[in-house]
Amino acid sequence: MKYKDYYAALGVPRTANLDDIKKAYRKLARTYHPDVSKAPDAEARFKEAAEAYATLKDTAKRAAYDELGHPSPGKEFRPSPEWQQDFAPGGAGFEDMDLSELLAAMGRGRSAERQQPMATKGRDYESSVTIALEDARRGSTVQLNLADTAGDRTLEVTIPPGICQNQKLRLRGQGGKGLYGGPDGDMYLTLHLSPHAVFRTDRHDIYFDLLLTPWEAALGAEVQVPTLDEAVLLSVPAGTRAGRKLRLRGRGLAAGHSDLYAIVHIDVPGTLSPREAELFKALAEASSFNPRATLPKESSHG
Repeated sequence: MKYKDYYAALGVPRTANLDDIKKAYRKLARTYHPDVSKAPDAEARFKEAAEAYATLKDTAKRAAYDELGHPSPGKEFRPSPEWQQDFAPGGAGFEDMDLSELLAAMGRGRSAERQQPMATKGRDYESSVTIALEDARRGSTVQLNLADTAGDRTLEVTIPPGICQNQKLRLRGQGGKGLYGGPDGDMYLTLHLSPHAVFRTDRHDIYFDLLLTPWEAALGAEVQVPTLDEAVLLSVPAGTRAGRKLRLRGRGLAAGHSDLYAIVHIDVPGTLSPREAELFKALAEASSFNPRATLPKESSHG
Protein backbone atom coordinates (compact mmCIF):
# COMPACT_ATOMS: atom_id res chain seq x y z
CA MET A 1 0.00 0.00 0.00
CA LYS A 2 1.33 3.44 -0.95
CA TYR A 3 1.10 6.34 1.46
CA LYS A 4 -0.66 9.55 0.37
CA ASP A 5 -0.09 12.83 2.18
CA TYR A 6 -3.63 14.26 2.33
CA TYR A 7 -2.52 17.37 4.20
CA ALA A 8 -0.01 18.20 1.47
CA ALA A 9 -2.67 17.53 -1.18
CA LEU A 10 -4.83 20.25 0.35
CA GLY A 11 -1.91 22.50 1.22
CA VAL A 12 -2.73 22.69 4.96
CA PRO A 13 -0.69 21.83 8.06
CA ARG A 14 -1.46 18.67 10.03
CA THR A 15 -2.83 20.90 12.79
CA ALA A 16 -5.41 22.52 10.49
CA ASN A 17 -8.99 22.76 11.81
CA LEU A 18 -12.07 21.70 9.86
CA ASP A 19 -12.80 25.22 8.57
CA ASP A 20 -9.28 25.52 7.16
CA ILE A 21 -9.64 22.12 5.50
CA LYS A 22 -12.99 23.08 3.93
CA LYS A 23 -11.64 26.39 2.63
CA ALA A 24 -8.56 24.74 1.14
CA TYR A 25 -10.65 22.07 -0.60
CA ARG A 26 -13.15 24.54 -2.06
CA LYS A 27 -10.33 26.71 -3.41
CA LEU A 28 -8.66 23.71 -5.07
CA ALA A 29 -12.00 22.41 -6.40
CA ARG A 30 -12.69 25.74 -8.08
CA THR A 31 -9.16 25.95 -9.47
CA TYR A 32 -8.86 22.42 -10.84
CA HIS A 33 -12.45 21.65 -11.81
CA PRO A 34 -12.09 19.94 -15.24
CA ASP A 35 -14.67 22.32 -16.72
CA VAL A 36 -12.64 25.34 -15.61
CA SER A 37 -8.94 24.45 -15.71
CA LYS A 38 -7.09 23.72 -18.94
CA ALA A 39 -4.08 22.27 -17.07
CA PRO A 40 -3.24 18.73 -18.23
CA ASP A 41 -3.26 17.44 -14.63
CA ALA A 42 -6.45 19.28 -13.62
CA GLU A 43 -8.65 16.18 -13.31
CA ALA A 44 -6.01 14.29 -11.31
CA ARG A 45 -5.47 17.27 -8.96
CA PHE A 46 -9.23 17.66 -8.54
CA LYS A 47 -9.69 13.98 -7.62
CA GLU A 48 -6.67 14.07 -5.30
CA ALA A 49 -8.14 17.03 -3.41
CA ALA A 50 -11.57 15.36 -3.22
CA GLU A 51 -10.03 12.16 -1.85
CA ALA A 52 -8.05 14.07 0.78
CA TYR A 53 -11.10 16.07 1.82
CA ALA A 54 -13.28 12.95 2.12
CA THR A 55 -10.87 11.63 4.76
CA LEU A 56 -9.86 14.75 6.67
CA LYS A 57 -13.38 16.16 7.07
CA ASP A 58 -14.46 12.99 8.94
CA THR A 59 -13.26 12.99 12.57
CA ALA A 60 -12.95 9.19 12.83
CA LYS A 61 -11.21 8.75 9.49
CA ARG A 62 -8.83 11.62 10.18
CA ALA A 63 -7.91 10.08 13.55
CA ALA A 64 -7.25 6.73 11.87
CA TYR A 65 -5.20 8.42 9.14
CA ASP A 66 -3.16 10.40 11.67
CA GLU A 67 -2.31 7.19 13.54
CA LEU A 68 -0.52 5.92 10.43
CA GLY A 69 2.23 8.39 11.18
CA HIS A 70 3.95 10.28 8.40
CA PRO A 71 5.63 7.90 5.91
CA SER A 72 7.15 9.29 2.73
CA PRO A 73 4.45 10.04 0.13
CA GLY A 74 4.33 7.48 -2.67
CA LYS A 75 6.39 4.94 -0.76
CA GLU A 76 5.12 1.47 0.01
CA PHE A 77 4.28 1.03 3.70
CA ARG A 78 2.39 -1.34 5.96
CA PRO A 79 0.25 -0.17 8.86
CA SER A 80 1.00 -1.66 12.26
CA PRO A 81 -0.92 -4.76 13.43
CA GLU A 82 -2.59 -2.61 16.11
CA TRP A 83 -3.87 -0.20 13.44
CA GLN A 84 -5.23 -3.12 11.42
CA GLN A 85 -6.96 -4.51 14.51
CA ASP A 86 -8.53 -1.13 15.34
CA PHE A 87 -9.43 0.16 11.90
CA ALA A 88 -9.48 -2.55 9.19
CA PRO A 89 -13.12 -3.35 8.32
CA GLY A 90 -14.17 -6.66 9.87
CA GLY A 91 -10.55 -7.43 10.68
CA ALA A 92 -9.89 -8.02 6.97
CA GLY A 93 -6.45 -7.67 5.49
CA PHE A 94 -5.58 -4.71 3.34
CA GLU A 95 -2.69 -5.92 1.23
CA ASP A 96 -4.62 -5.37 -2.03
CA MET A 97 -6.48 -2.24 -0.95
CA ASP A 98 -5.76 1.38 -1.79
CA LEU A 99 -5.34 3.73 1.17
CA SER A 100 -8.42 5.77 0.19
CA GLU A 101 -10.50 2.58 -0.16
CA LEU A 102 -9.41 1.38 3.25
CA LEU A 103 -10.16 4.70 4.96
CA ALA A 104 -13.51 5.00 3.17
CA ALA A 105 -14.60 1.60 4.47
CA MET A 106 -13.02 1.60 7.90
CA GLY A 107 -14.93 1.87 11.18
CA ARG A 108 -14.38 1.18 14.88
CA GLY A 109 -16.48 -1.93 15.33
CA ARG A 110 -19.00 -0.76 12.67
CA SER A 111 -19.36 -0.81 8.90
CA ALA A 112 -19.21 2.54 7.13
CA GLU A 113 -20.48 3.61 3.78
CA ARG A 114 -17.90 4.60 1.24
CA GLN A 115 -17.54 8.38 1.29
CA GLN A 116 -18.14 10.14 -2.01
CA PRO A 117 -16.42 13.37 -3.04
CA MET A 118 -18.42 16.58 -2.68
CA ALA A 119 -21.05 17.15 -5.37
CA THR A 120 -19.96 20.03 -7.58
CA LYS A 121 -22.11 22.10 -9.94
CA GLY A 122 -20.94 22.25 -13.54
CA ARG A 123 -19.38 25.37 -14.99
CA ASP A 124 -21.68 28.14 -16.30
CA TYR A 125 -21.08 29.06 -19.93
CA GLU A 126 -21.55 32.38 -21.73
CA SER A 127 -22.23 32.89 -25.42
CA SER A 128 -23.84 35.45 -27.73
CA VAL A 129 -25.93 35.47 -30.88
CA THR A 130 -26.97 38.20 -33.32
CA ILE A 131 -30.46 38.27 -34.82
CA ALA A 132 -32.43 40.58 -37.12
CA LEU A 133 -34.92 43.11 -35.76
CA GLU A 134 -37.74 41.22 -37.46
CA ASP A 135 -36.79 38.05 -35.56
CA ALA A 136 -36.50 40.00 -32.32
CA ARG A 137 -40.11 41.18 -32.72
CA ARG A 138 -41.61 37.86 -33.86
CA GLY A 139 -39.37 35.35 -32.09
CA SER A 140 -36.96 32.93 -33.69
CA THR A 141 -34.98 29.71 -33.33
CA VAL A 142 -31.17 29.68 -33.55
CA GLN A 143 -28.56 26.94 -33.34
CA LEU A 144 -25.41 27.23 -31.26
CA ASN A 145 -22.38 25.07 -31.94
CA LEU A 146 -20.63 24.38 -28.63
CA ALA A 147 -17.36 22.68 -27.80
CA ASP A 148 -16.77 21.65 -24.18
CA THR A 149 -15.41 18.74 -22.15
CA ALA A 150 -18.32 16.60 -23.34
CA GLY A 151 -17.31 17.19 -26.98
CA ASP A 152 -18.91 19.13 -29.80
CA ARG A 153 -22.67 19.58 -29.62
CA THR A 154 -25.40 21.65 -31.25
CA LEU A 155 -27.90 23.45 -29.07
CA GLU A 156 -31.21 24.68 -30.53
CA VAL A 157 -32.41 27.79 -28.72
CA THR A 158 -35.86 29.36 -28.97
CA ILE A 159 -35.67 33.17 -28.86
CA PRO A 160 -38.93 34.55 -27.43
CA PRO A 161 -40.61 37.48 -29.21
CA GLY A 162 -39.98 40.98 -27.90
CA ILE A 163 -36.31 40.78 -26.88
CA CYS A 164 -34.06 43.85 -26.99
CA GLN A 165 -30.37 44.66 -27.45
CA ASN A 166 -28.03 42.97 -24.92
CA GLN A 167 -30.85 41.06 -23.25
CA LYS A 168 -29.71 37.79 -21.65
CA LEU A 169 -31.39 34.41 -21.71
CA ARG A 170 -30.61 31.79 -19.05
CA LEU A 171 -30.66 28.24 -20.39
CA ARG A 172 -30.79 26.00 -17.34
CA GLY A 173 -28.64 22.88 -17.37
CA GLN A 174 -26.95 23.70 -20.69
CA GLY A 175 -23.54 24.50 -19.21
CA GLY A 176 -20.80 22.12 -18.10
CA LYS A 177 -21.57 18.73 -16.61
CA GLY A 178 -21.78 18.47 -12.84
CA LEU A 179 -19.40 16.17 -10.98
CA TYR A 180 -20.23 13.52 -8.39
CA GLY A 181 -23.97 14.05 -8.70
CA GLY A 182 -23.85 17.84 -8.79
CA PRO A 183 -26.23 19.75 -11.11
CA ASP A 184 -25.16 20.79 -14.60
CA GLY A 185 -24.23 24.42 -15.07
CA ASP A 186 -26.26 26.98 -17.03
CA MET A 187 -25.75 28.78 -20.32
CA TYR A 188 -26.13 32.58 -20.37
CA LEU A 189 -26.89 33.77 -23.91
CA THR A 190 -26.50 37.50 -24.73
CA LEU A 191 -28.67 38.68 -27.62
CA HIS A 192 -27.45 41.31 -30.08
CA LEU A 193 -29.53 43.00 -32.79
CA SER A 194 -28.23 43.41 -36.33
CA PRO A 195 -27.95 47.00 -37.62
CA HIS A 196 -30.98 47.84 -39.78
CA ALA A 197 -31.06 50.00 -42.91
CA VAL A 198 -34.14 51.93 -41.70
CA PHE A 199 -34.75 51.39 -38.00
CA ARG A 200 -32.78 51.94 -34.79
CA THR A 201 -33.78 50.85 -31.28
CA ASP A 202 -33.86 52.16 -27.75
CA ARG A 203 -34.71 49.24 -25.48
CA HIS A 204 -37.99 47.93 -26.92
CA ASP A 205 -38.96 51.09 -28.83
CA ILE A 206 -38.05 51.59 -32.50
CA TYR A 207 -37.20 54.85 -34.29
CA PHE A 208 -36.84 55.87 -37.93
CA ASP A 209 -36.48 59.14 -39.86
CA LEU A 210 -39.55 60.31 -41.79
CA LEU A 211 -38.96 62.78 -44.63
CA LEU A 212 -41.87 65.13 -45.35
CA THR A 213 -42.34 67.78 -48.01
CA PRO A 214 -43.00 71.33 -46.78
CA TRP A 215 -46.65 71.12 -47.87
CA GLU A 216 -47.19 67.73 -46.17
CA ALA A 217 -45.85 69.15 -42.93
CA ALA A 218 -47.83 72.39 -43.26
CA LEU A 219 -51.15 71.01 -44.51
CA GLY A 220 -51.11 67.56 -42.95
CA ALA A 221 -51.15 64.29 -44.88
CA GLU A 222 -51.64 60.55 -44.85
CA VAL A 223 -48.27 58.95 -45.68
CA GLN A 224 -47.26 55.33 -46.01
CA VAL A 225 -44.47 54.32 -43.64
CA PRO A 226 -42.61 51.03 -43.02
CA THR A 227 -42.85 48.86 -39.89
CA LEU A 228 -41.29 45.50 -38.99
CA ASP A 229 -44.53 43.83 -40.07
CA GLU A 230 -45.92 45.70 -43.08
CA ALA A 231 -46.33 49.23 -44.43
CA VAL A 232 -49.08 51.27 -42.73
CA LEU A 233 -50.66 54.71 -43.15
CA LEU A 234 -49.54 57.39 -40.71
CA SER A 235 -51.55 60.56 -40.14
CA VAL A 236 -49.36 63.65 -40.18
CA PRO A 237 -51.11 66.53 -38.37
CA ALA A 238 -51.19 69.94 -40.05
CA GLY A 239 -48.41 72.21 -38.80
CA THR A 240 -45.99 69.37 -38.03
CA ARG A 241 -42.49 70.68 -37.40
CA ALA A 242 -39.10 69.07 -37.92
CA GLY A 243 -37.99 66.95 -34.98
CA ARG A 244 -41.51 66.01 -33.92
CA LYS A 245 -42.04 62.36 -32.94
CA LEU A 246 -45.10 60.69 -34.41
CA ARG A 247 -46.01 57.49 -32.56
CA LEU A 248 -47.39 54.24 -33.93
CA ARG A 249 -48.59 52.38 -30.84
CA GLY A 250 -47.69 48.74 -30.33
CA ARG A 251 -45.32 48.58 -33.31
CA GLY A 252 -42.10 48.28 -31.27
CA LEU A 253 -40.06 45.13 -30.57
CA ALA A 254 -42.45 43.95 -27.86
CA ALA A 255 -45.70 43.82 -29.80
CA GLY A 256 -48.47 45.65 -27.98
CA HIS A 257 -46.13 46.86 -25.24
CA SER A 258 -43.70 49.13 -27.10
CA ASP A 259 -43.95 51.69 -29.88
CA LEU A 260 -42.54 52.79 -33.23
CA TYR A 261 -41.62 56.48 -33.56
CA ALA A 262 -41.26 58.46 -36.80
CA ILE A 263 -38.88 61.39 -36.36
CA VAL A 264 -39.94 64.16 -38.75
CA HIS A 265 -37.47 65.79 -41.14
CA ILE A 266 -38.56 68.43 -43.67
CA ASP A 267 -37.04 68.03 -47.13
CA VAL A 268 -37.12 70.26 -50.20
CA PRO A 269 -36.52 69.59 -53.89
CA GLY A 270 -32.92 69.92 -54.96
CA THR A 271 -33.98 71.42 -58.27
CA LEU A 272 -37.18 73.38 -58.94
CA SER A 273 -39.17 73.44 -62.12
CA PRO A 274 -40.21 76.90 -63.36
CA ARG A 275 -43.73 76.30 -62.07
CA GLU A 276 -42.48 75.15 -58.66
CA ALA A 277 -40.23 78.18 -58.40
CA GLU A 278 -43.17 80.42 -59.28
CA LEU A 279 -45.35 78.84 -56.57
CA PHE A 280 -42.65 79.07 -53.93
CA LYS A 281 -42.14 82.77 -54.78
CA ALA A 282 -45.87 83.38 -54.49
CA LEU A 283 -45.89 81.65 -51.11
CA ALA A 284 -42.94 83.71 -49.92
CA GLU A 285 -44.71 86.92 -50.88
CA ALA A 286 -48.05 85.89 -49.35
CA SER A 287 -46.79 84.38 -46.07
CA SER A 288 -45.90 86.33 -42.97
CA PHE A 289 -44.32 83.29 -41.32
CA ASN A 290 -40.83 83.95 -39.99
CA PRO A 291 -39.22 81.01 -38.14
CA ARG A 292 -36.43 83.32 -36.90
CA ALA A 293 -38.74 85.90 -35.36
CA THR A 294 -37.97 84.70 -31.84
CA LEU A 295 -34.20 84.97 -32.21
CA PRO A 296 -32.68 87.80 -30.14
CA LYS A 297 -31.88 90.96 -32.09
CA GLU A 298 -28.23 91.91 -32.27
CA SER A 299 -27.60 94.74 -29.85
CA SER A 300 -26.40 97.96 -31.43
CA HIS A 301 -23.38 99.89 -30.20
CA GLY A 302 -23.07 103.55 -30.96
